[in-house]
Amino acid sequence: MQDARFDKLASVLVNYSTNLQRGEKVLIETFDTPEEMTIALIRAARKAGAIPFSQLQRARVSRELALDADEKQLDLAAAHELARMKKMDAYIAVRGSQNVSELSDVPIDRMKLIAKKMRPVQNQRVQKTKWVVLRWPTPSMAQMAGMSTEAFEDFFFKVCTLDYRKLQPGMKALKALMEKTDQVQIKGPGTDLRFSMKGISAIICGGDRNIPDGEVFSCPVKNSVQGHVTFNTPTIYQSTGFENIRLDFRDGKIVEATSNQTEKLNAILDSDAGARYIGEFSLGCNPYIREPMRDILFDEKIAGSFHFTPGEAYQEADNGNRSQVHWDMVCIQRKEYGGGEIYFDDNLVRRDGEFLPKALQSLNWSRFR
Repeated sequence: MQDARFDKLASVLVNYSTNLQRGEKVLIETFDTPEEMTIALIRAARKAGAIPFSQLQRARVSRELALDADEKQLDLAAAHELARMKKMDAYIAVRGSQNVSELSDVPIDRMKLIAKKMRPVQNQRVQKTKWVVLRWPTPSMAQMAGMSTEAFEDFFFKVCTLDYRKLQPGMKALKALMEKTDQVQIKGPGTDLRFSMKGISAIICGGDRNIPDGEVFSCPVKNSVQGHVTFNTPTIYQSTGFENIRLDFRDGKIVEATSNQTEKLNAILDSDAGARYIGEFSLGCNPYIREPMRDILFDEKIAGSFHFTPGEAYQEADNGNRSQVHWDMVCIQRKEYGGGEIYFDDNLVRRDGEFLPKALQSLNWSRFR
C-alpha cells in the first residue's frame, strides 16, 4: 500500500522545490530508495505535465565500480552523464544508502579521481538545472540521530514537508543584510575568525535546492580569511568520519588543519590548490533541525549553526575559488553547544544561535516551539 507521506513529499519536491512546468524534462535519480517513492515522484511529475526520466542507483554497486575505475572508464561515464544532464531541465535525487561509509575502503586517490572526472556533471546540474537533493530515512540514519526508526521517520517527514514560505520574510532580510556587509567576525570556543564578503551575493535556500532546507549562504573574499575556527559537529566526507576539526587561516589559505583524522583531513585539503581556500559561508536556520546526525543535508541547516566550506565556490555567490572539493563543516553556536557570536561590520547579529535584529527574529527556532 502506498504511504500517503510519500505522495505529500513528492508533491513538495515537484510543485515547490523544482516547480516543474509542462513539457520540462526531469531526471529522477534514487539511491537505495523504496520503489514506491520513485513511483510517487514519477506520478507527481506527470501530473504537473513534466516528462520524467528515472535512474536507480545502489551504493554497493557504486563501490564495486569505484574500486577499480580507471581514467578511460570514468571519462566515458562522465561524458555520458554530462550529455544526459544537458538535456534535462530539472533534477531530483533521493539518497537512502543504508551505510554512509560504503565507500570508505575505496582508496583516496581513486575518490579524488572520480570527483575530478564527475565535477563537470555536477556543475551542469547545479548551474543549469532546477534541482533538489534529499536523503531518505533509514535505520542507520535513525541510529546516528539517536532515535528509533519510527520516530525518525516521523521527524523526517515533518522536517521535509515544512512550509518554507514561513521562513521567507526573515531569509530575505538576512540576504539583504549579508549583501551590504563587508567585514564578518565569528567568535566562540576555539574560534576567532575574520573575513570580508564585500560585493558577493547572498543566496536564500528555502526549500528549492535541498530538502530539508533552511540556510542563507554567501562566500568570503578569497584571500580575506584570517584566524581560526573549530567545528563541534562531526562530519562525514568521502565515507570517512571526522570530529573536532580545527582550521587555521592566513590570507585566506588553510595553513594548518587538525582533527581525529589529521592525516586524511590534510590529504583531502591537498586535493588541489583551491581545496585550502573557502568557497562558502552560510547560516543555518531550520527550526526543526536541532541536533547533528552526521548527514550534511540535515546538519548544515541546524538552527543556530553556521558552516564554512573548504573548496569550490558556487557560481551564484562566487569568489573565484575552484576545486574538486566542497566540504561543508558545521559549528553549532547555541548555548548548549558552547555559544558564540557573529558580527557584521562590528554589529552583533547573532548571539548563542539567536538572531538579534528584529527583521531576522522570525528565523529563531524559539518562534517554532
